[in-house]
Amino acid sequence: MVGSTPDLTLDARLLVIAESVDEWLTRYEPDVLAVERVFSQLNVSTVMGVAQASGIVIAAAARRGIPVALHTPSEVKAAVTGSGRADKLAVTTMVMKILRLEVAPSPADAADALALAITHAWRRGPALQAPAAPAGVARAAAKTPGRSGGAGITAAQKLWREAEAKAKKNKEKTGHSWR
Repeated sequence: MVGSTPDLTLDARLLVIAESVDEWLTRYEPDVLAVERVFSQLNVSTVMGVAQASGIVIAAAARRGIPVALHTPSEVKAAVTGSGRADKLAVTTMVMKILRLEVAPSPADAADALALAITHAWRRGPALQAPAAPAGVARAAAKTPGRSGGAGITAAQKLWREAEAKAKKNKEKTGHSWR
C-alpha cells in the first residue's frame, strides 16, 4: 500500500506514488495491470485525486510496455457478485469465497483491489487485451498470457463471455442493460 502525508504538496504526493509504483513494477514484473476506471458525478475533488494517481500508474506501465485494462466499479461488482450495485460487504464476501479466504482482506480497500484482479482475470482474453505497446518499448507480446488466439481460455472466462454476449443481446432487444 502506498501512502503519503496530507501535509505534502500535490506534486510531492504524486511523486511518492510514482516512485512506489516504479519500485513495485520492478520487483513484481507484472504482465498486465488492471486499474479501476474513475467515474463519479458527486465528488469532483476526490475523483481528481484518484484520476491523478491512476494516471501515474498507467504512465508507469506504459513506460514499461505493460498493458493496462480499465474496469468500472459497477463492472467489478457485477463480475464478483452478480450485481453492479453490490455494496462493499457483498464484494468482500464474494472475494473471500472466490479466493477461499478465511479472513477478510485488510485494509478494506484490499478486497476491492482483489475484486478488480478477479474481474480482469475472468474477462481477459485475446479480444480483451490492451493494444500492443508502442514501437520502441522493449517487451515481447508473447510474454503476455492470453494473446494466443482463442485457445487456452479458462472456464470462468468462457462463462463471462457468454454472460456478456447475453447481456449485449438483451440490451439490443430492450434498450436496457441487464442490470
